[in-house]
Amino acid sequence: MATQTTETTEHEGGGKFPPLDSSTFPSQLFWLVIFFAALYLLMSKLILPRLAAILGARKGTIDGDLARAQALKDETEAAVKAYEKALADARANANAIAQDTRAKVTAELDAEQAESDKALGAKIKTAETKIAKLKATALASVEEIAGESAAEIVTALTGTKTTKAAVAKAIAAVKR
Repeated sequence: MATQTTETTEHEGGGKFPPLDSSTFPSQLFWLVIFFAALYLLMSKLILPRLAAILGARKGTIDGDLARAQALKDETEAAVKAYEKALADARANANAIAQDTRAKVTAELDAEQAESDKALGAKIKTAETKIAKLKATALASVEEIAGESAAEIVTALTGTKTTKAAVAKAIAAVKR
């Protein structure tokens, strides 16, 4: 059969936990200094320079991106200013064209109106001349008709026949 052995949890020094045993402090301090020195050398010679290089590269990339973004922003602002200037120039040009067109149309309308007024003036003069002739003819006819009517009325009332010359003389006397 197998023999069983019991192990004790106590160590040779009388049952103290080795890191807390004051007799092992000098060797623990020695190894602590060795490991910290090795860790310091490892960090200062290998790891920290690599981290510094990585951080420097990141900073350079970020600075480059920021500079490029600022350049693009400046370029965009310049393009916007150029666009606004071109738009203002186009508006001014459109206003000038509109004013020129308005002036030309107004001049053409004024010329057409002057021609129309001239033609209407000529037509009015012609119509006035015709009206004056018709009025004179009508007045002459009225006098003749009035003379004939007066002669007939006198004949009807008095029974005597009167001449046209006597009637014309009487109408002329009444007109004065």
